[in-house]
Amino acid sequence: MSSFKLPFTPFLALRYLKPKRTFLSIITLISIIGVTLGVTVLIVVISVMTGFELELRRKVIGFDPHVNITSRGILDNWQEMMQKAQARHYITGIAPYVQGPVILEFNHRRLVPIMRGIDPDLELKVTDIRKLLFNGKFDLNGDNAILGLDLARSLGIEVGDQITIYSPANVSEIIAELDRLEKRSRNGEKGTDLSSLRQLTLPKTLTVTGIFQTGRYLYDSQFLLVPLYIGQELYDLGNGIHGLAIKTSDPYHATEVKQDLLRTLPPDLMVDTWIDQNKSLFDAIHMERNVMFFLLMFIILVAAFGIMNTLITVTVQKTREIGILKALGAQTWQIISVFVAQGMVVGFFGTLSGLGLGMWLVRYRNEVSHWLSSILGIQIFPKDVYQFSEIPAEIIPSDVLTICISAFIICSVAALIPAWFAARLDPVKALRYE
Repeated sequence: MSSFKLPFTPFLALRYLKPKRTFLSIITLISIIGVTLGVTVLIVVISVMTGFELELRRKVIGFDPHVNITSRGILDNWQEMMQKAQARHYITGIAPYVQGPVILEFNHRRLVPIMRGIDPDLELKVTDIRKLLFNGKFDLNGDNAILGLDLARSLGIEVGDQITIYSPANVSEIIAELDRLEKRSRNGEKGTDLSSLRQLTLPKTLTVTGIFQTGRYLYDSQFLLVPLYIGQELYDLGNGIHGLAIKTSDPYHATEVKQDLLRTLPPDLMVDTWIDQNKSLFDAIHMERNVMFFLLMFIILVAAFGIMNTLITVTVQKTREIGILKALGAQTWQIISVFVAQGMVVGFFGTLSGLGLGMWLVRYRNEVSHWLSSILGIQIFPKDVYQFSEIPAEIIPSDVLTICISAFIICSVAALIPAWFAARLDPVKALRYE
């Protein structure tokens, strides 16, 4: 039974890549490592940035409504608008809200978070806030409040504690009242009544019944949820609200919903989507992802120059053999194929090993990050900067395929230049001094 024999071109290609006394030449190994590192870094970076974008979208959709209806002032006839909006088949939930900054005090410490007054029954049809509870329960019946995890930790607040909220909405009224009292005092009027001023500055004491965690630092450190009527009291809105939050059947079609609502709602109302509110952020992530892809592709280009250098060296070393092959009748395309096959072999094994290493690093990215943090003594992924508690990642097969094919093609093309020079070698000149 005859043994399997390789064809002429791959046989010489493998023979040139492997010296006589070693399994693999150092130059070939360095070339493969270069391609491996390039593919690994590209897969890890693109997967992390894709995961960052997708996870951010999920966090935003889970906490923010898909569509907001607001006005330049106060919405007074919002019940009527709710009924009209609910008639549309693509709207699955709608809830009123009051939102704005407040002064939060606990144990003589103060912060200025964003208060969001909601109707708890209607809000659960719009957002997934109940699923985001870290501690306590979702109870906004009565004088209760729910805080973000990082906001609670900043002030040392736990479930069951009582917090004090001051509204900045009546600052202008307080100043006007102080001016009036000061004027009365200058005029020598007696019996100045301070009850009106006290009524304006009276704070609200609430009991913390729950703490939520979205995983996004912006929400967890700045948002405070209270019942709708408390928000209306703090901002002195009466029965009015600041806006209507809408949930649609498909959040990624929120723009079409916005256009339909704008055609039917009064012109003084404004409609924006979760895409509009975060457009600059998502555009920046998308642009950075594309830029990083092209920048990191230069790592593979550097590895391709290493392959080219290797093949040029082989061409110089094998001048005599190339001359003999051409003298024996080897065609130009066969000589070219030998050196292109070398580049393809290096590109294949480099891409394959880079793919494996990249997928492994993506799988254990957080463990590797914690290990590096302990070794280097620095925080690799600060959550207050990136707004995530862990490194997100999402492997998109089309992205991985594009990276691998690009790396393989670049390595193969890099072999064409030395292959072309080897094929043009004159056998007479090559054998003249042999």
